[in-house]
Amino acid sequence: MTDRQIVACIGIGSNLGDAEDNVRNALLELAKLPSSSLTGQSSLFRTGPIDADGDDYINAVARVSTSLSAEELLQALLQLEQDFGRERSYLNAPRTLDLDVLLYGDQIISTSTLTVPHPRMTARAFVLIPLLQIDPFIQIPGLGAAHLFVPGVAKQAIQKIA
Repeated sequence: MTDRQIVACIGIGSNLGDAEDNVRNALLELAKLPSSSLTGQSSLFRTGPIDADGDDYINAVARVSTSLSAEELLQALLQLEQDFGRERSYLNAPRTLDLDVLLYGDQIISTSTLTVPHPRMTARAFVLIPLLQIDPFIQIPGLGAAHLFVPGVAKQAIQKIA
C-alpha cells in the first residue's frame, strides 16, 4: 500500500451472461475494494467487440481513490474477475468480466504484469468516451489530454444504454 490516496481509473467490460448485470455488480464490488473508495462511474455503454469474438460488450469506467499500490490494485481486479467466473481460454475470448487499470494517478508504469496508462486506451471508444464522461479534462500521463484522441475513435460504434 502507498502512504497516500491515488486516483485510479478502471475499465470494465462484459459480454457473457447478463453483461449489463455483470458490469453493475462489478461497480458495486469496486466500491468495496480494501483501502479504496469509488469516487465516480460512467454510464453503461454498448459496443461491438474489437479484435475479439462474441456478443456486444457492455462497458463502463470507474474512478477509485485508493491507497493500494498499482500491483495490489491489479491483483484485486484479477480476483474480482475470477469471482465473476472469468476464463482465459484464448486471447480476447468472450468474458464475464474484464477489469483493466487504465490510469494510476499520473504514473507511467511498465512491468511484466502491468502497463499504465493502458496501452490501447487511446484507440478504444469504449474507454475514452466513458472516461471523458467522468472527467472531460483528464490527462493521460505521457500522452496529453484524453479528448484529443476522440477523433481517432469516432467511427467506432458506441451506444449509451444507462
